[in-house]
Amino acid sequence: MKSTRLSLGFALAVCATAPFVAACQQAPGAGVTAFVDVTVIPMDSERVLPGHTVVVRGDRIVAVGSSASVEVPDGANRIDGSGKYLLPGLSEMHGHTPGGNASDEFREQVMFLYAANGVTTVRGMLGLPGDLDLKARTNTGGVWGPTLYLAGPSFSGGSISSAEQAVERVWTQKREGWDHLKIHPGLTVLQYDAMAAAAAQAGIRFAGHVPADVGIRHAILMGQETFDHLDGYMEDAGGIRGPMDEERMEQLFAMTIDARAWVVPTMVLWEVGVIGLGDPEALAAYPEMRYWPPQGVEGWSNRLSAIQASDGWDVERARLHASNRTQLLGMMNEAGVGILMGTDSPQMFSVPGFSIHREIAAMAEAGMSPYEILVSGTRNVGDYFQRYDSFGTVAAGRRADLILTNSNPLDDVANVADRAGVMVRGVWKSEEEIQQGLAEIAASFGN
Repeated sequence: MKSTRLSLGFALAVCATAPFVAACQQAPGAGVTAFVDVTVIPMDSERVLPGHTVVVRGDRIVAVGSSASVEVPDGANRIDGSGKYLLPGLSEMHGHTPGGNASDEFREQVMFLYAANGVTTVRGMLGLPGDLDLKARTNTGGVWGPTLYLAGPSFSGGSISSAEQAVERVWTQKREGWDHLKIHPGLTVLQYDAMAAAAAQAGIRFAGHVPADVGIRHAILMGQETFDHLDGYMEDAGGIRGPMDEERMEQLFAMTIDARAWVVPTMVLWEVGVIGLGDPEALAAYPEMRYWPPQGVEGWSNRLSAIQASDGWDVERARLHASNRTQLLGMMNEAGVGILMGTDSPQMFSVPGFSIHREIAAMAEAGMSPYEILVSGTRNVGDYFQRYDSFGTVAAGRRADLILTNSNPLDDVANVADRAGVMVRGVWKSEEEIQQGLAEIAASFGN
């Protein structure tokens, strides 16, 4: 494996030309940063703590308290938090990495796009060549980007042909160091059950889609930990072509809560990429498309146009499907189902990091409050990953993943994009530095 260590001299030399290298930001204050006189949104409950100071040493929060009671260490990098708000970083719980033949430069750019938007944790949901090396470089500070938890190559009808093969694949991925298993459609009940039993024995979790032959009820009982895209719920209780069966929905909600399973809605991606709504030209004109390769944006436009031109596609039925998904998410939230923020980026006009803000708007449309939306991307994710690390709230001992905003996101959740800067594992970048990095990415694509 390549070394991820950079000498301080080399790091300082490349800072001006490589904003994606985390070590560039580690010199000030010998690794100590203090957010002074800031309003903290700790996310342990719906409250704000004005006039506070938060001290970070290395990759950990070491002190949180009133500014009168917290001493700022000599030589610390002091960040004036007056009039600003400090909250935990957000998470992408159904994300992807540019594996395969992607260049190291592009991989680093994608990590930067996530972190630049306040996404400090990504659960990767399809293992690709190069992913484990990227995880090692990013999680240890060689690249400024989110902490990665990665699934291996998926279990699907195309990759699994027998129960024995499913079991073997579980143990292979456990040995290789993947964090969880990704389920795609196509598995038989026998194959799925063999996978689930082996996963329990190996101590590795599994998540993703619900194979049609398996069904969501059986998947819940077998221990699948997250259900992504809502499709399993829609298929069980209707809603794709007509009204939903609310009694069946309530049964599913109770089963999900009892099993302590979670839902990752991916509202925007599903509406565009599967249901096929949206104007390809308008979507391609989103401001964030300048941070994505033009050929990729063109491919997304062509794919959406093909969906809309296909036999059987009907715009009114598509709108009903989308409306039912919005209603379903609102019902889940009201019922107390655990929700995790995720967008399935990068896919279909969902640029990493930027897609989170569009997903936040869709969650608000479903009736979720600003606090409930933020919980889905902070504290809930910390609860999900508690076996690995401690993060998702602003408290001593937590991983120092933080967003500093200029306005209160509890007043308007869109304010989470009104950033003054982002900290990832204790490494701070101001909004000015973030914009510099984004400009360099856009220029690399000729934008």
